[in-house]
Amino acid sequence: MQFLRRTSTTRLLALCAAALVVVAGGTAIALAATSGGPVPPKKPLAAAVHDAIAAPELAGVTARISFKNNLLSGVDLRGSNPILSGADGRLWATNDGHFRLELQSSGGGGDAQIVSDGKSFWAYDGSSNTVYRGTVPQDRHHRHAQDRTPSVSQIQQRIDKVMQHATVSGPKPGNTAGKPSYTVKTSPKKNGGLLGALELAWDANNGAPLKAAIYARGSSSPVLELEATDISFGPVDSSVFHVNPPAGAKTQNVAPRGENKAHPSNKPVTGLANVHKHAGFQVAAPDSLAGRSRESVALLGKGRGALVTYGRGLNGIAVIEKSGAASQDNGPLDHTQLPTVSINGTPAQELETPLGTVIRFRRGEVTYLVLGSLPRAAVESAARGL
Repeated sequence: MQFLRRTSTTRLLALCAAALVVVAGGTAIALAATSGGPVPPKKPLAAAVHDAIAAPELAGVTARISFKNNLLSGVDLRGSNPILSGADGRLWATNDGHFRLELQSSGGGGDAQIVSDGKSFWAYDGSSNTVYRGTVPQDRHHRHAQDRTPSVSQIQQRIDKVMQHATVSGPKPGNTAGKPSYTVKTSPKKNGGLLGALELAWDANNGAPLKAAIYARGSSSPVLELEATDISFGPVDSSVFHVNPPAGAKTQNVAPRGENKAHPSNKPVTGLANVHKHAGFQVAAPDSLAGRSRESVALLGKGRGALVTYGRGLNGIAVIEKSGAASQDNGPLDHTQLPTVSINGTPAQELETPLGTVIRFRRGEVTYLVLGSLPRAAVESAARGL
């Protein structure tokens, strides 16, 4: 809600340029359609971003939302949750970090809900009757109210740097969820994999995000789209966040992304030799896969496996390797019927989407997850090279 104002300028503009899509993993923004409501005046991008950052902080937001997911349109989603199939729902958020999102499934797969107090969260998947619990990563570069708003010229300098790696168009004036809005569209210039473009629409008066979508390369229709269909700003009653998961649901703890602590010093464990030593199994990490050189090897926290990366940017490939109990639960996709493919004689599950391919197979006591924003043939080649 307050992202456009309270995050650092570097992170803000990187999102506008598509760089943060890889880290955030997930949602970016769709072109704001004019709904007949008020439309803001035309502005240069730097000025529009400056005004969003400088706007007074909102106490809270209440919204009805629509989430469309065409990423898995070719996959049998029987029993899947609304995050995989798309759904309508409601959202509440406050400026102290409280957040609640609920999605109602229309396909009989069960509802989904995410609740957070800013420090920890729980997410309920109705299709598997499972609650995922974890902590919220803290932003060390979080902007505070007393921080000085960067000038228009400083913002323009950041935009110029971003445009060395991505095209940035807009802001296009429009109306989203009945609010005057600006929309920015970005596309990577290189190493973008199958990502075509993303767009972000925000409220012209207060900077609150209103609509998000992500496009595959060569497509004019969004693969993922999250938008507010009705929204209001102001305090949110605290009782909204006093909800609990259904009684009797299974519980699984989720470690924060990037957790990599195997020593009392909490230093990350990296490098093939060190990871071999602490992983508890033989890590497969050839020098190259599918024509891409190995870039890094890291431990995914003690007993949680290893991450090996090849190539750079979205044009790269990631391999996640887990042994024993750490590989038993892989989330909602475990409850989805996926096509199978042979990897050197071993049966594997394969998920091909407009944004990339994921292959999962087990060899001995180790489970391998090979993924990349690449066509199926490239990811299959990488899997066969392990």
